[in-house]
Amino acid sequence: MSQDENTLNLSATYSCPGSEPFTFSRSLPAPASTSVADRTKYLSSLREAVASAQDQINKELTERMEEDNARAANGGAKGVDEVKEEENYGEEIQEDED
Repeated sequence: MSQDENTLNLSATYSCPGSEPFTFSRSLPAPASTSVADRTKYLSSLREAVASAQDQINKELTERMEEDNARAANGGAKGVDEVKEEENYGEEIQEDED
């Protein structure tokens, strides 16, 4: 087997208009066999890589959010009510009609 056949990759890419894309990539050793011990070892490595990906992605997105908020504050643009946003995170909001 070549080296490439013994390696698997976990990757995630983020991109949006007006922002630099970023990519997380981690190489993982493929299980040497289909034995329970080898698969368990691989799943442990995968679990660690996913946790690392989550940490890195959260850091990147938090930095971008802070940059966006700073730009909005410096530009005098109407800001978002952070408390209201936090309370309603993940909820569909229906605006009150006047």
